Amino acid sequence: MQLVSTAFFAALLFVVNANPVVVSRSPVTLPIARRFNLGNGTMTLVQRDQARAAALIQRAQRIVDSGDISKRAVINQDVLNTGVSYTASIGVGCPATNYELIIDTGSSNTWVGASTHYTPTSTSTRTDNSVSVTYGSGSFSGIEYIDKVTITNGLVINQQSIGVASTSKGLFRPGVDGWSLKEIPSGTLSPDSSTLIPTVTDNLFSQGTITDHEIGIFFAPTNSVDNENGVLTWGGVDTSKLTSDISYTPVTSTSPANRYWGIDESITYGTSTPILSSTAGIVDTGTTLILLATDAYDKYVAATGGISDASTGLLRITPTQYSNLKSLFFNVGDKSYEFTANAQIWPRSLNTVIGGTPDGIYLIVADLGNPSGEGLDFINGQTFLERFYSVYDTANSRVGFATTISTTATSN
Repeated sequence: MQLVSTAFFAALLFVVNANPVVVSRSPVTLPIARRFNLGNGTMTLVQRDQARAAALIQRAQRIVDSGDISKRAVINQDVLNTGVSYTASIGVGCPATNYELIIDTGSSNTWVGASTHYTPTSTSTRTDNSVSVTYGSGSFSGIEYIDKVTITNGLVINQQSIGVASTSKGLFRPGVDGWSLKEIPSGTLSPDSSTLIPTVTDNLFSQGTITDHEIGIFFAPTNSVDNENGVLTWGGVDTSKLTSDISYTPVTSTSPANRYWGIDESITYGTSTPILSSTAGIVDTGTTLILLATDAYDKYVAATGGISDASTGLLRITPTQYSNLKSLFFNVGDKSYEFTANAQIWPRSLNTVIGGTPDGIYLIVADLGNPSGEGLDFINGQTFLERFYSVYDTANSRVGFATTISTTATSN
């Protein structure tokens, strides 16, 4: 989420540890650390997430407007500027140069060179294409290479499309590693703008390195700026993180949410106050907060009594209001996921990091900026994913959730 994101984020980062832990079958599990980096720019967390949301919607609509409905995939031109970033140390070339790349569920391209220079090696092949990507609050342009990518010793891709930045603006990570729903026609390449670009995960699966075409993610709440408490699993699920079975729901058929990891859900405050009727939205690791369509957000404001805080952009509530705060219930398929009162507040020990006061209580539900009924009416961002394990199953076009030890945590 960087407050982030383009492909995703930039504020609470997840950095891959060099020692993978192999779990069942072929999955490879990597620890990732979350770090804050909110010092760049003047946008609040909410504004950055809203900018990303707007970019996601606009990019998806361009697919529809172009008539390319069959290419139901994420275009990696979202906002690299959310509140939290998830990054992996990935090697490119041979010998490899390591880059700390943002891992993005909302994009397909992998690119490098924003701050760490790309040096062609014996495995590098320059194509005839130039690359240009525009994010909600940043951009890069450069050239396309085909090169070797090393995630760990057991995860190597011999020929991966890599964008090499010659110029970049507003991006404070070395690059992006996209793993969207499907491979997509780039639209970022020129002159070969219709070429399908397989993601890193697509290539790992197609070459047989991972047996399941999916990724599992474990995030957890934190009260410190630097905390290695996340896990990313390629090719399966880390069952040690689960406290329930995984329940799956198909990717929604509603556009534009179906261009991403989109699902259908409804939301209730407490047991009897409807907040959002069943509708389509997306699950996005590149968004920090939970964003609701404006009419649903207004209902949440009325139910909680929150007041907009100018410094953070978030809703602020009193201690009495917090003691009376009810759970939100996210109803997906035949499952209902309880999002507790504690899950709905920003970690109080980190209030000053986002411009708040030490004793403030801030809610992490914010306004999407659009009314419901437009095909993308919510974004379940990183604060939601800190409470539930998530699985992104490309082979079956579905998203899965399970509870974890963090689901009912009271650490915020």
